[in-house]
Amino acid sequence: MDSIEGFTRRRLMTEGTELCVAVGGPEDAPPVCLLHGFPETHLMWRRVAPALAKRFFVVCPDLRGYGDSGKPPGGEGHVNYSKRALALDVVAAMAMLGHDRFRLVGHDRGARVSHRLAIDHPERVEKLVLMDIVPTSTVYGTVNQQVATAYFHWFFLIQRAPVPERYLGLDPETFLRAFLRGLGPTGDAFPEPVVQEYLRVLRDPAAIHAMCEDYRAGATIDMAHEAEDQAEGKRIAAPTLILWGSRGLVGKAYDVMAVWRRICDDARGQALDCGHFLPEEDPDGTLAALEGFL
Repeated sequence: MDSIEGFTRRRLMTEGTELCVAVGGPEDAPPVCLLHGFPETHLMWRRVAPALAKRFFVVCPDLRGYGDSGKPPGGEGHVNYSKRALALDVVAAMAMLGHDRFRLVGHDRGARVSHRLAIDHPERVEKLVLMDIVPTSTVYGTVNQQVATAYFHWFFLIQRAPVPERYLGLDPETFLRAFLRGLGPTGDAFPEPVVQEYLRVLRDPAAIHAMCEDYRAGATIDMAHEAEDQAEGKRIAAPTLILWGSRGLVGKAYDVMAVWRRICDDARGQALDCGHFLPEEDPDGTLAALEGFL
């Protein structure tokens, strides 16, 4: 299993890399872009995207560095994996598909890209959904033992190359299976064919390096961009739905809505009865929330 049933795959060249994009639904329907998280691919939307495609034109990219998208060098200061760079990929891909304005849904790393895109390109985002995150600066600014234990990879992957790349490359399967279990999954969230697809990508040294660069960017240039937002009073203007898993870290460690209402003009939200991987653990609840909002 390497893609979403009923979807077709396209390759789109942005300014910085080539994106693998799965699309489904009527091309003249309202567009929705779904952005996946770590260490997954667009396949994470397999349980919700086909239903959304009955009403929307659904676009599911593999983010830069992930899946079958390009994996360029990190660049000075990890700039090529800043959420700003990844957001520009999404803007370019959607424009190439004929949509300068769209609904945007992100989970995990994809939600961080969505957060940046909504700040940098407010004219592009009609509605925004952020799943199971608080801002990067909030995580790093409030670290305690609970956060560090659940998010150990935030501190491992940012170490100087090639240390995390070497360790992760020695046994990616043990890391992947432990990671998927460790963030509170419930039910049959990860059938074996799906695990094998995620593992196929994670065995690629270029993908491992790109994922490390993503997190290194998160701890450096992305933090600088969020500090600039705060200094300039930038806020998310689009109507925003916040979703999180009540059994995961975000639901336990943060007052999620209080955090987001500090930077969103129009935020609403709810917890789902699951762990971190909402679309895979609770596809029915996720779909109901998305359809009601989008």
